[in-house]
Amino acid sequence: MSVRLGRIGYLNVLPIHHPLETGIIENDFEIVAGPPAELNRLMDAGRLDLSGCSSIEYARHPDKYYLIPDIAIGSRGPVQSVLLLSRGPVEELDGGTIMVSAETHTSAALLRVLLAELWRVNVEYVTGDATHLLASGKRPEAILCIGDEALNLRYHPDYPVHTDLGEAWRQLTGEPFIFGVWIASRESFARDEAKVRRACETLMAARRWGTDHLAELCVLAAEGSRLNQREMCSYFVGLLYDFAEPEVRGLNLFYRRLKAHGIIDAVPPIRFLPGTVDYSTE
Repeated sequence: MSVRLGRIGYLNVLPIHHPLETGIIENDFEIVAGPPAELNRLMDAGRLDLSGCSSIEYARHPDKYYLIPDIAIGSRGPVQSVLLLSRGPVEELDGGTIMVSAETHTSAALLRVLLAELWRVNVEYVTGDATHLLASGKRPEAILCIGDEALNLRYHPDYPVHTDLGEAWRQLTGEPFIFGVWIASRESFARDEAKVRRACETLMAARRWGTDHLAELCVLAAEGSRLNQREMCSYFVGLLYDFAEPEVRGLNLFYRRLKAHGIIDAVPPIRFLPGTVDYSTE
């Protein structure tokens, strides 16, 4: 039986999925692509064995998953693809409204933390599709964009203020921020431990290949993109795909902030696949 692997449908996972999808790293994955919110739903329903997912999905169901070591997606500063676009400074949004993409869970939660702790403003939230709304001529007061949409809309003339949430988190805490993690279903692990372990090793090998070949992947990603090669390289260099002690510390801090603001009920223990690394928190 093949391993069902969820693929986040954004450009930022190219270094991980290119070697898998081209056969550079041999694998038997059945890949299911989608936005993070959809992959979260499929993992929760038991329809995937492994997947990239938003960090908050693990926090909501830590009893269902193991974290896969040595692979995540985040930043130690500007991330470029998680942006709050606004007409004026964020501090002037107090009492206003921010439109949030329905595709994001982690970034929306991070925004709530930053608004409360860094900028100290209160806002209302509405959910919508920024690209379609802007194309219709409407202009929301502020927009939280993620993924490829953020890369495409960051130069929109009606939104001169671009607030990078990765950099804002660094300003607030000094820690890395982990937007996405890769998780293995505990149910799948119990059913076929050897298969899941092999799949995790393959995924980590793909991550190592991708981060070792970023320069050529930048050229590939720039083809057909609004970003040129220089911009694309700047984007990928600003991402981190590591998941070791510093990243675990940043993720655990984020979970503590979520608990403090009532976004999650409890700080989840960080548990990696048994027998891999010792960064777990209990």
